[in-house]
Amino acid sequence: MSYAAFKMMHWATGIENCASGYITHSPSDFPPRIPSVAHDDIEADLPVARIFGPVPNLIVTAGNVLEVYVVRVQEDDGRPPRSPTDPRRGGVMDGIVGARLELVCHYRLHGNIESMAILSFGPDGRAKERDSIILAFKDAKISALEYNDSIHGLCTSSMHCFEGPEWNYLKRGRESYARGPIVKADPQGRCGGALVYDLQMIVLKAAQAGQGLGGDEDVAGSGGPISVCFESSYIINLRELDIKHVKDFTFVHGYIEPVMVILHERELTWAGRISWKHHTCMLSALSINTTLKQHPLIWSAVNLPHDAYTLLAVPSPIGGVLVICANSVHYHSQSASCALGLNNFSVPAESSSDIPRSNFAVELDAANATWLSHDVAMFSTKNGELLLLTLFYDGRIVQRLDLSKSKASVLTSGIATIGNSFFFLGSRLGDSLLVQYSSGATSSSISGMDEAVDIEVDAVPAKRLRRTPSDVLQDSEELSFYSSVPKSSESAQKNFSFAVRDSFVNVGPLKDFSHSLRLNADPSATGIAKQSNYELVSCSGHGKNGALCVLQQSIRPELITEVELPGCKGIWTVYHKSSRSQVSVEDDEYHAYLIISLESRTMVLETGEMLGEVTESVDYYVQGSTIAAGNMFGRRRVIQIFAHGVRILDGSYMTQELNFGGHNSESALNSEVTVVSASIADPYVLLTMSDGSVQLLVGDSTDCSVSVQNPSRFPKSEDVICAFALYHDKGPEPWLRKTSTDAWLSTGVAEAIDGSDGSLHEQGDIYCLVCYESGTLKLFDVPHFNCVFSDDKFLSGKTHLVDTSIDESSKESQKVMNKGSEEAGNPIRRESIDSMKIVEIAMHRWSGQYSRPFLFGILNDGTLLCYHAYLYEGQDGSPKKEPALSPQDSGETVSSRLRNLRFVRVLLDTFTREEPGAFSGRQRINIFKNVGGYEGLFLSGTRPVWFMLCRERLRLHPQRCDGSVVAFSVLHIVNCNHGLIYVTSQGFLKICQLPTVLNYDNYWPVQKIPLRGTPHQITYFAEKNLYSLIVSVPVTRSLNQVLSSVMDQEGGHQLEQDQLGSDDLAKTYTIDEFEVRVLEPEKSGVHWETKATISMQPSENTLTARMVTLFNSTTKENEALLAIGTAYVQGEDVAGRGRVLLYCLGQNTENPQNLVLEVYSKEIKGAISALASLQGHLLVASGPKITLYKWTGTELNGVAFYDAPPLHAVSMNIVKNFVLLGDIHKSIYFLSWKEQGAQLSLLAKDFGSLNCCATEFLIDGSTLSLVVSDDQKNIQIFYYAPKMLESWKGQKLLSRAEFHTGAHVTKFLRLQMLPTALDQSNPTPASEKTNRFALLFGTLDGSIGCVAPLDELTFRRLQTLQRKLVDAVPHVCGLNPRSFRQFQSNGKAHRPGPDNIVDCELLCHYEMLSFGEQLEIAHQIGTTRSQILLNLNDLHLGTSFL
Repeated sequence: MSYAAFKMMHWATGIENCASGYITHSPSDFPPRIPSVAHDDIEADLPVARIFGPVPNLIVTAGNVLEVYVVRVQEDDGRPPRSPTDPRRGGVMDGIVGARLELVCHYRLHGNIESMAILSFGPDGRAKERDSIILAFKDAKISALEYNDSIHGLCTSSMHCFEGPEWNYLKRGRESYARGPIVKADPQGRCGGALVYDLQMIVLKAAQAGQGLGGDEDVAGSGGPISVCFESSYIINLRELDIKHVKDFTFVHGYIEPVMVILHERELTWAGRISWKHHTCMLSALSINTTLKQHPLIWSAVNLPHDAYTLLAVPSPIGGVLVICANSVHYHSQSASCALGLNNFSVPAESSSDIPRSNFAVELDAANATWLSHDVAMFSTKNGELLLLTLFYDGRIVQRLDLSKSKASVLTSGIATIGNSFFFLGSRLGDSLLVQYSSGATSSSISGMDEAVDIEVDAVPAKRLRRTPSDVLQDSEELSFYSSVPKSSESAQKNFSFAVRDSFVNVGPLKDFSHSLRLNADPSATGIAKQSNYELVSCSGHGKNGALCVLQQSIRPELITEVELPGCKGIWTVYHKSSRSQVSVEDDEYHAYLIISLESRTMVLETGEMLGEVTESVDYYVQGSTIAAGNMFGRRRVIQIFAHGVRILDGSYMTQELNFGGHNSESALNSEVTVVSASIADPYVLLTMSDGSVQLLVGDSTDCSVSVQNPSRFPKSEDVICAFALYHDKGPEPWLRKTSTDAWLSTGVAEAIDGSDGSLHEQGDIYCLVCYESGTLKLFDVPHFNCVFSDDKFLSGKTHLVDTSIDESSKESQKVMNKGSEEAGNPIRRESIDSMKIVEIAMHRWSGQYSRPFLFGILNDGTLLCYHAYLYEGQDGSPKKEPALSPQDSGETVSSRLRNLRFVRVLLDTFTREEPGAFSGRQRINIFKNVGGYEGLFLSGTRPVWFMLCRERLRLHPQRCDGSVVAFSVLHIVNCNHGLIYVTSQGFLKICQLPTVLNYDNYWPVQKIPLRGTPHQITYFAEKNLYSLIVSVPVTRSLNQVLSSVMDQEGGHQLEQDQLGSDDLAKTYTIDEFEVRVLEPEKSGVHWETKATISMQPSENTLTARMVTLFNSTTKENEALLAIGTAYVQGEDVAGRGRVLLYCLGQNTENPQNLVLEVYSKEIKGAISALASLQGHLLVASGPKITLYKWTGTELNGVAFYDAPPLHAVSMNIVKNFVLLGDIHKSIYFLSWKEQGAQLSLLAKDFGSLNCCATEFLIDGSTLSLVVSDDQKNIQIFYYAPKMLESWKGQKLLSRAEFHTGAHVTKFLRLQMLPTALDQSNPTPASEKTNRFALLFGTLDGSIGCVAPLDELTFRRLQTLQRKLVDAVPHVCGLNPRSFRQFQSNGKAHRPGPDNIVDCELLCHYEMLSFGEQLEIAHQIGTTRSQILLNLNDLHLGTSFL
């Protein structure tokens, strides 16, 4: 393996930073809303409902992923919840029944986001302004992003880089830094600050609004939104101000100029000196004058505790800053200060008096905080408790602080308040939550304390969780004393209630995973279909958020029944309403008939309790195949379209039939005109005929009949139509109407004009999409066929579609230039564009008040184009030229052009392309409204894919279990609730349901099984379908118990106990207790049952558990045993020891108590950190020693050992008789085992120092490579070449490739790559290709990817393409992918290795370029577009695991 590809398959889900700001809208876009009151007289005595302010956006980052969300609030309208996907969760609060987060935009950056801030104009800023996002990247890069309406996405407004030779003096000779840059913004938006290289403060001056080119009036007049941005920057060297060891900084509120408060340590201290040197921190407040570049010190505070670690600026009107320490909280401002001790470790400074204490002990290290109101801050502690800190103030002087307990929640990595009624708990260790809060009455009115209910995701959504804070802390004397103070803050503590409204699933941190069989696996599957038999079961989360995640990349529907049915062309399910009076809830109405079209006939089945064939007894056309079928007239009729005609049926009786061919005058010449394809949108049907003409059938809802529109209004054109579809813009407010230029006219007036047929307008508008062979897309209104939108380059796959009439004037000159350059290009490129055409098109808008339509187009080479519509009102006030109307239209309503409609292209990089020509002329896009509670579309074909719409984002999930699917339909009947029915190309009709336990709103479908403990390692026993899992649960023990457990194992420590008082012995400590659980998934898959638990001794930690196969030398048989390695953790005075335990699983099936049987236990010196079976022997890494044991059936006998400098083995991998050993600090060792002389010998090692995280062998044909990941987020590939000169006679492992992944890789899994189409046609020997393995890896961010070997030709082609794409693609934040992927050594000496890995994260942008650019780039690197796409597709197919 000389060459490899790095490919991400599941992106990071652990949220590291979150913030809120007005990114996509400004505060003035929201009218102040008061929840509507139904009856004034009844509710007059109730308190006034809370007024909701505008709700800002939520911005989250996870690893290198940046996402912007908008909060959609659903107000209480008194209606019961409709569908299962209804966002109502947590009951009604403040007139709101639900809120959910909806995705606005999503970016994957070429760099990890170190910190994030929002630059805003502040609360008193102008309401039309928008905020900007500031991101900081290592080592010293800062980018500012603002939202651009015209492209519906973020664009970079400024970039600030302080790296490279000219900025080297800022580092002061240092090369490694403990943390990346920190960025903060002034609350009034006047400047930003960034701390880089630990000691340089960069001040970024914001551009003053209205001082741009046009002046203030111009901005106000044009009405365009402006975002805050930076104009210049300068550097403050903090050393010159005698500020060293900066811990944190922030900008405070309430000053005329920006004031920056810096928390720093004057001189460092450490644990051994704390008894006499403990108040070492201080605050310095600098007033920043950005024009004069001066920064005088205006106030400071000294003698802060050494464990102060962060600052929290107190909002106006109070001002000042809170200093958060591990054991105390301090408030400081220019005029006042006060403190609150949190536990008995908080000691006052020498000079000062004793500080007040809180009523309960808590530690605040690693806490996150936000403000719920101007005087209440909420903290989330390291064990997930929410605490409320209230500031009691008089004017601007804070008199005291008060802390109270609230609920428990997830372990957070950040909190952001969103507006005045929501906050977001971002978490790397558990699921992130959106919570609504409401500040109710004062604490004196709390009646029932509801301590048990935590804010958790696992809580049943249906329960109305009314949450009230507990632990009322005030005494009555205190209340009376403070209530007499005039102008003071509220005397009694505020009472907050919470309701969880939404949650993001998180599968990180992935510590370990196992590759195991699914419950519904199909043993007879082969090839790619066999991959959907497997799943990953991973250890995720930490502490109480610990869980098992079951991840499946592909969907395998649960089969209800299957029938063999060869030659199927299509299937449709239709409803039947017998009369209009019988109106049921639309979603729950069952289907009445199932229509199956075969080669030469049509079958009709009635769907009752059972599916029964009624082909003979119904009036359906059954003598030939059906082209399309569907419901008309509000489900009262069924329409069936076949080659020679159309039938309208009421249930099983035909009410009307239309025949084509020979009747109407136009087709008299050719009597055999047949229907080729059809599109139905109630009450219209559009048909294309075999002679190329188009017919529109118009339905009349009064007598439920249809007629051909005559004369046909369909516009004639020389251009040949290659695809068309009707689009039904449903809903009381059709979305596309908002995009027309006179939207304000058409909303309330249209109904009055078209009053003659009121039924039509409840159902919205109908449009016709037509795609021509020239690549033009046109949108017509039906039935008048006026063109309302057109784009003449739809085929080219450009990033944005804009109405051509807007383009004409502005881009006339540009177009001429483009045309010239295109014609001048070589004829091959022109020709390949001409051969491409759209074969199918569809547009759909799914349910939801704010949902926008999606547009899909399939090309004949298998490419899928996906666009999302958005609304953009141009800045120009003057209307552009309207196309002149033809005289015949003047009498009727004319729809104006949808001038404000635009489409943005959606990246579908996990999509596997169709084999060209495999599925010509058959409809592949199947839209569904409800399958298992999800909506979206199913793309049939040789590689079927589910597109599920979750939060206005398409989630792609392939379905590989059945090979190609020829027809699909939804099926909702008694025995198959919201299920589906599809036909495979082998001729099997399957009725299925989606697995309900999985959550599909993730990159891969996932199921989380909560453990309430931290999972560490998992191993799978395939024969019995059992999982062994190491779990540690934190338990509270008294000091007495902890000491006695240590003394049981080591005598002679009795005298220490006498020195401790009895109250010291009663103190409690939290320690982790380890156990190994043996789990079995139930058949339903919902619950996982713990079959047995192996508990460890006190203070014994389980480090590893693996299934091993040992050769029993007595019985001469192989035995599968569970091997466990442990270590005693007893402090540095006791010599390290550990145990090796062997267990036999599942022999005794009659008695489940004896499922796990201990067969051997042995204590060994050193911690046992890794175990593996090597050719029937057990290889054990204990401390610095590797020992090989032979199993006799009753005991382990040592056979060979290897004493090496390894300090602590992190991982061991075995292939044949080779051993790869990863050390925590000394990189990797490559050993071999020889049976003859019974010796373990070192073949080679890496002489550098490397902190390994995970290791594995990579096999490509006959070459063996060694892969290692390290703590600096790199992957290195080594190889053993004793004949090479530079390998020092074979002692040294040589580097083959190196790559920066941007995440800590914790586990590699070797999986065989699948043969692709290219391999089958190649004449190379089969063994070379089949023996090719890829490494699947999991990371601490929750991302999953793979490293796959490539052959040299493909690698060279993709590497050249990659170098081109670095310049050809505009990168978000201006980040350079090449610098991101370079090996990061953090200041250590490192000799660069070869660049032999291609980055698929960059290559996936190739498919997002327009086709002209794709052909241009392919031509420049000397290859073709189809060749590149074939290579990328083959790589995708070869790694289609799970």
